[in-house]
Amino acid sequence: ADFNYGADEYDAEGNEEPKALPEGSETMPYIDESPTMSPQLSARGQESGDGVSPTPTDGLGTGVGAGGSGLCTGVGALRVRLECPRCFRPHLKLSLLWQPMKPLKATATTSQPVLTLQQIETIFYKIQDIYEIHKEFYDSLCPKVQQWDSNVTMGHLFQKLASQLGVYKAFVDNYKIALETAEKCSQSNYQFQKISEELKVKGPKDSKESHTSVTMEALLYKPIDRVTRSTLVLHDLLKHTPADHPDYPLLQDALRISQNFLSSINEDIDPRRTAVTTPKGETRQLVKDGFLVELSEGSRKLRHVFLFTDVLLCAKLKKTAVGKHQQYDCKWYVPLADLVFPSPEESEHCPQVHVIPDHELEDMKMKISAIKSEVQKEKANKGQSRAIERLKKKMFENEFWLLLNSPAIPFRIHNRNGKSYLFLLSSDYERSEWREAIHRLQKKDLQAFVLSSVELQVLTGSCFKLRTVHNIPVTSNKDDDESPGLYGFLHVIVHSAKGFKQSANLYCTLEVDSFGYFVSKAKTRVFRDTTEPQWNEEFEIELEGSQSLRILCYEKCYDKTKLNKDNNEIVDKIMGKGQIQLDPQAVQTKNWHMDVIEMNGIKVEFSMKFTSRDMSLKRTPSKKQTGVFGVKISVVTKRERSKVPYIVRQCVEEVEKRGIEEVGIYRISGVATDIQALKAVFDANNKDILVMLSDMDINAIAGTLKLYFRELPEPLLTDRLYPAFMEGIALSDPAAKENCMMHLLRSLPDPNLITFLFLLEHLKRVAEKEPINKMSLHNLATVFGPTLLRPSEGESKVHLTLASDIWSHDVMAQVQVLLYYLQHPPISFTELKRNTLYFSTDV
Repeated sequence: ADFNYGADEYDAEGNEEPKALPEGSETMPYIDESPTMSPQLSARGQESGDGVSPTPTDGLGTGVGAGGSGLCTGVGALRVRLECPRCFRPHLKLSLLWQPMKPLKATATTSQPVLTLQQIETIFYKIQDIYEIHKEFYDSLCPKVQQWDSNVTMGHLFQKLASQLGVYKAFVDNYKIALETAEKCSQSNYQFQKISEELKVKGPKDSKESHTSVTMEALLYKPIDRVTRSTLVLHDLLKHTPADHPDYPLLQDALRISQNFLSSINEDIDPRRTAVTTPKGETRQLVKDGFLVELSEGSRKLRHVFLFTDVLLCAKLKKTAVGKHQQYDCKWYVPLADLVFPSPEESEHCPQVHVIPDHELEDMKMKISAIKSEVQKEKANKGQSRAIERLKKKMFENEFWLLLNSPAIPFRIHNRNGKSYLFLLSSDYERSEWREAIHRLQKKDLQAFVLSSVELQVLTGSCFKLRTVHNIPVTSNKDDDESPGLYGFLHVIVHSAKGFKQSANLYCTLEVDSFGYFVSKAKTRVFRDTTEPQWNEEFEIELEGSQSLRILCYEKCYDKTKLNKDNNEIVDKIMGKGQIQLDPQAVQTKNWHMDVIEMNGIKVEFSMKFTSRDMSLKRTPSKKQTGVFGVKISVVTKRERSKVPYIVRQCVEEVEKRGIEEVGIYRISGVATDIQALKAVFDANNKDILVMLSDMDINAIAGTLKLYFRELPEPLLTDRLYPAFMEGIALSDPAAKENCMMHLLRSLPDPNLITFLFLLEHLKRVAEKEPINKMSLHNLATVFGPTLLRPSEGESKVHLTLASDIWSHDVMAQVQVLLYYLQHPPISFTELKRNTLYFSTDV
């Protein structure tokens, strides 16, 4: 089984294509941290004779049985597994452990025992019980599957099996002692050593050898591996069991119990997996590893970085032929005793890092989303697997490019001997994690050393086996039944924090994952000189397939001498950081969900709720026609006797007065409570509006303007003309496109057209300051396009098949429409209307 799609077939230089996978191979679902928890086990399960891959096969998804029950395919899969003893009959494998136990027990009471009864009990602890549990399960399941009909249920058998995992817990608690005892007995007892060495398992069908030798350690790992495999079977069954089937809740419960059990034992097993012995007999453990982007020789390279207890090693996966054993190539290493982090002011100025413009990153996201939609359509239409593989390969290449080019936060590592290395990270969270892990290890008594070529080869060779991160973090590596994440808007209120030991200037930032990396989405104001900040600020964060929310708490630094030469920014001190999973069932409610993140003794209290994309963009006319939000633009301008609504004019004026050079203006979220306060004041036509605007944070004013356009009863460019705008922007002939796009503007109602042209000129003025505010025409089109153009509710329901569909196809076209007008020479209302005489107004 190939567990490393998109990682092991790629050389991580960013300029070579990954190899195509053999048809039918898929990524292993991420249930356990690693398919090889024991250091003695090969990462490729088939080499150890362990049988068929645990991954769900394509065959599971083909066809539906009589009566439309998806369970038929799940049962078909079970039949295949039941017919293959190496694949699904765990008691046959487990018997390899308890069979030698019988003769060993028999000799224990003789004058020449091989092992004492106590040693036997320790090594083979609970094996008999586990064997009997599985035999009973198999004996009950087998007749049901072989004589299956639509009335048969089997979920209760899986639920019962999961409920008996307490026996496994007892086995796991004893696992380390069992291994140590077996090792000592092998060293001191030749007979037991010979028995251990002669343990055989049946080889794979296509193997030339009918039997393969395995170690006692590998066999003692089998019961733990069995839970992982049973959990994968449950994944298969649930995927093909209708939600209304009586087995569905029972299988769900069994899966939940199994996953919780696997999570609980990870820490127990982890030290066994991460230990590696050096040629000198010392123990070196892997503490942390992951993919980082290194700036090397002026270009970005994806590296796999390994932090051991005494050394940091930067490696690259070698290119090898499909099926060959993968290996890492060491690029450099730094003993932790020689590793230092230069302070920001000491950091030497690094070469100019080429930063990819935001609009290119946004373009790539849209391309990836479009390919995802194509993959889903091919699967729905039962398209050819080759076509799907081509699309997946293209998606991987695009996601890899995004992963390589999006990070911009510098993380410099310095060797006392003079060499320094620069990584670029997407989040301060990762930078802090790596720093903290290295600092913790450096508190121990570490010695400087130089690895010989043999020692370096051994250490690098162990990386493939010991690594905990197997795949490049891109969505292409996700299994089909994994959660696609959330698409829509997460509303977060950061309430307060406590636990600070002394007064400081404090603020929080919020990050969510998107396209395999984390992006900073919001920032609270700085609460000065306090130990208990009370922010109570609400933010609206756009989610793009997100699964996690991070909160980082900082102490604001105002000392200009602490300037980081890598990125010319003052570095604030991280006081704490924490992360929570965005559980779709927990957050997809109309009510606020309150939670607390604990970080380094600090507790940050926050609330959140989620709104799906289609619900967040649903336009609801206001019942209060005397206001401006949710009221037709023609009604507002008529009432005000103005050509452009007052709210639009005032917000634009304020942004141009003091926000036009603000970095990320219109992209950075304003505080939601401030925006709601401004909305209320504009709706009430309060005479204090101008005073309030002058005091308000500029991002809140920009947010109010966006909210006004989003809450119009119909978009500014109207429901009626939306299909024509989509057709017009797709025209390839420049002259035809020009005629069509200008004709569509003339077809707008006068208040809509005048307001649109007013906004257009404003956005062009904002883009003129791009070198300072980092907002290009493309960035602004990305922000405003989906707000000014939207399909009518009826049309969006017809076209919306995936959570991300509306984000890819429609949004891409909406952005292009606005970008077309932004890049167009100035458009005059008078000239447009004068030309109305020459064109038909029918669209």
